[in-house]
Amino acid sequence: MTNVFDNILGLIGNTPLVKLNHVTKDIPATIYAKLESYNPGHSTKDRIALHIIENAEKKGILKPDSVIVETTSGNTGFSIAMVCIVKGYKCILAVSDKTKAEKIAYLKALGATVYVCPASVPADDPRSYYEVAKRIAKETPNSVYINQYFNELNIDAHYQTTGPEIWNQTEGKVTHVFACTGTGGTLSGTAKFLKEQNPNIKVIGVDADGSILKTYHETGKINKTEIHPYQIEGLGKNLIPGALLFDKIDEYVRVNDEMSAYRTREIALKEAIMGGYTTGAVTQALIQYANSHEFKNDDLVVLIFPDHGSRYITKVYSDKWMEEQGFINNCFHNYDEIFKTEIIK
Repeated sequence: MTNVFDNILGLIGNTPLVKLNHVTKDIPATIYAKLESYNPGHSTKDRIALHIIENAEKKGILKPDSVIVETTSGNTGFSIAMVCIVKGYKCILAVSDKTKAEKIAYLKALGATVYVCPASVPADDPRSYYEVAKRIAKETPNSVYINQYFNELNIDAHYQTTGPEIWNQTEGKVTHVFACTGTGGTLSGTAKFLKEQNPNIKVIGVDADGSILKTYHETGKINKTEIHPYQIEGLGKNLIPGALLFDKIDEYVRVNDEMSAYRTREIALKEAIMGGYTTGAVTQALIQYANSHEFKNDDLVVLIFPDHGSRYITKVYSDKWMEEQGFINNCFHNYDEIFKTEIIK
């Protein structure tokens, strides 16, 4: 039998590359999106959840009645909860209050206990989701704290899977890789592998306006005045993750909420790819990068699209939400008739 699996975890990895034909048509390069939404948990975080948990099993750290605790903006939580169901562990997750209600409902549907914490407090504040997860792990018997932000296995998961996949899928012709950085594991592990194959490959990290990662990469210093609230989930940080290998990243591009939101919706409209908010962010970073860097016709660019847009229907795909943010110039305004809703009474 072919394409048959013992359980859902067998579907993790080997996600497709899909060429972008319209959104990036003005850039003289071949551009592919790596659709991590094709993982069974609909995001790239499936890779690290399975890798970290199975590593803990091999080391005897996890027992049959263990409780897995983690900090998450949503996607890692989905992946951990999914793996926990298959493997029989309990799951406790701390999320920030930027996490939309439907994401929390999704986590609870997968059996997770969820703690919602304020996103606007410093990372070392006892109310932050980092500190809440640490406290819960200490207070919960037989618990294991995944700690994705400082877990080297976060990097290793992508070194062993995402990097080799991109190299093989492009037959070694990849010249540029763009990816959002939150914990940093996706880009760090991918970059580590690809630069071992060809050190000339350009690795571009994407940071959020309101985060400290770009400036830290450039100066080695944390500029706390840059920290302010922003809407993009899973992108940027107000601390320096241990799973982020800055020496593997050639350059950072910083994007804002508004342009990333427009771009997310444009990708859906023009490429028929329903991506998450970070899908728009990484594409916006490419377009900004192209304004100051020259691409050649034989360049082959890979953008890592981290997750699926179904988790953002009441956020970036909602006209009401866009208007609440003041994002009134969104690309839907030119398509009022197409998107007009007829109510039959």
